Amino acid sequence: MVTRQEKHKPKRKKWLWITLSVLLVLIIGGCAYAYSIYQNVKSTVDNELHKPVEGIDVNVSKKKVEDKEPINILLLGVDERQHDKGRSDTMIVMTLDPDNNQMQLVSIPRDTRTMIVGKGFQDKINHAYAFGGSEMSVATVENFLDIDLDYYVRMNMEGLAQLVNSVGGITVNNDQQFSQGGYTFDTGQLQLNGDQALAYVRMRKGDPQGDIGRNQRQRQVIEGVIDKGAGLNVVGQIDNIMNVLGDNMVTNMQFEDMRNLAMNYRSARKNISTYQMVGNGTRIDDIYYMIMPEEEVAKAHKMITEFGSK
Repeated sequence: MVTRQEKHKPKRKKWLWITLSVLLVLIIGGCAYAYSIYQNVKSTVDNELHKPVEGIDVNVSKKKVEDKEPINILLLGVDERQHDKGRSDTMIVMTLDPDNNQMQLVSIPRDTRTMIVGKGFQDKINHAYAFGGSEMSVATVENFLDIDLDYYVRMNMEGLAQLVNSVGGITVNNDQQFSQGGYTFDTGQLQLNGDQALAYVRMRKGDPQGDIGRNQRQRQVIEGVIDKGAGLNVVGQIDNIMNVLGDNMVTNMQFEDMRNLAMNYRSARKNISTYQMVGNGTRIDDIYYMIMPEEEVAKAHKMITEFGSK
């Protein structure tokens, strides 16, 4: 049972929202071919979501997808407001490995100090978006981690609750009772709507496993949305899903790219691993930065470039 204690708008779990959004799009891309909605979904993706960047050669990416090689997708979570271009408060490199049915998410702290490609000076990595949009963010992340990106997805953070609601809610199995964001979550199988799912993934301080426990709940919500999206009963809701994504998502993928990814990489959702880069906080000229040790950058580089090779 989930009970509402008080009205409260929980903070959105940004990396969760962009991750499950892009995965759901891939599933829709695969399902759409088998149904009469093909043209409607294709039009939404190609005319509303598609925004190419010069820094990524999509012909190389298409060949990798065709050969079923691991690919890297940069997930940008942006909080855009009126008269403010916003910053990419969430930056995640998602690597999909179809041969081993696995997915990896490497999170880059937004305050990480690094060289901003195109500006020639060091600053917080999330400022790359404010300076030069998705193009500069892609170039800066590639330079920071010494990797090649195949695609990017930029998400506005206003849609997680809408997305969960658009698939008719999700089911999770909760192993401990707790309260968060005005809701009480009992143990056992729970049915969650969008706002409840946001609160469910927020809880950390009351969990004896800390971030590990929170990561488990995040994976539960991701799997809940994706499993619901992969089911036949979601077909009638695809229009609503695409409306939510159309209002909140931009990517250099075209519909055919998504469909090919859905066909070749769909099984990668079966095993999800996450890693949060960790640095040292400091102040420079009275501004807070996260200084990332060279060994931490090297570790993240190796995790990404060698993912799927073992």
